Amino acid sequence: MTERSEPVPARLLRHMLVTRVRSLFNDRSKGEAPVMRSPDALYDPASAIWRVHGDVTTMMIGGVAALLMQMLHPAALAGVWDHSNFRHDMLGRLRRTARFIAVTTYAERAEAEAAIERVKAIHAQVRGELPDGTPYRADDPHLLAWVHLCETIGFLDAWTIYGDPAMPHAQRDEYVRQSGLVAKRLGADPVPSTRAEVEAMIGEFMPELRVDDRTREIARLVLSQPARSLSAAPAQELMMRAAIDLMPRWAQDMHGRHLSRRSRPLVRAGAHAMTRTLNWAFADKGAKTRRE
Repeated sequence: MTERSEPVPARLLRHMLVTRVRSLFNDRSKGEAPVMRSPDALYDPASAIWRVHGDVTTMMIGGVAALLMQMLHPAALAGVWDHSNFRHDMLGRLRRTARFIAVTTYAERAEAEAAIERVKAIHAQVRGELPDGTPYRADDPHLLAWVHLCETIGFLDAWTIYGDPAMPHAQRDEYVRQSGLVAKRLGADPVPSTRAEVEAMIGEFMPELRVDDRTREIARLVLSQPARSLSAAPAQELMMRAAIDLMPRWAQDMHGRHLSRRSRPLVRAGAHAMTRTLNWAFADKGAKTRRE
């Protein structure tokens, strides 16, 4: 069915959903417009990373899960706590992160490389001390590796659960290698090249992870942030619960947040339905659900 022959209510629903998604990821007050997909991007349009990063539902679920995991590292937590306005502008921070991913995935190579350099410059200024006096800095290759591992497993696992469960393992490894390109340019070291290496490296970080009052406060702010409208509240709550479910069991245990055995199938069914709905909304735009 073409858009012209589609019933008016369906067309209006498509327009509403697309408008809401684009307003979520683009700050119009700053003149931001959707990132245009370029054939001169860092990655080939047929690449695994274009597919994984192109679905709004899986990226939001994976992004929240990644953030919750990142905060389990004291240095990652301190960088946000000490140097970010996250507590007062959570949407702004999440929006900037999402835009950075969109630009480095889809925009022209020069624009992507400029974005990487801007982030490196910001990281160079973020440093301080943990409560126990241990120094930290955001451009520490080891810390950047942890941040990258959390994002990689979050985005990939969300995609393989809700986007393409049949994604071949070779393509999953391709995604890991491709996502490592930007991580390396930001200074992360080591950077995995396979899904199995992601798991192994996360295991090596386990002795460094902690939970304290600040961790719990950030998690509370992330998971209980107010929706932009009453109508968006149920969808947002669903995505937050799906993000908890997506985290590895050990991370759920550290945060003390789990889904009940009864609610988990309902959350997964709802997230699958949301993915299909947004893919339908963007179908007439010539691509799967796009954040950019």
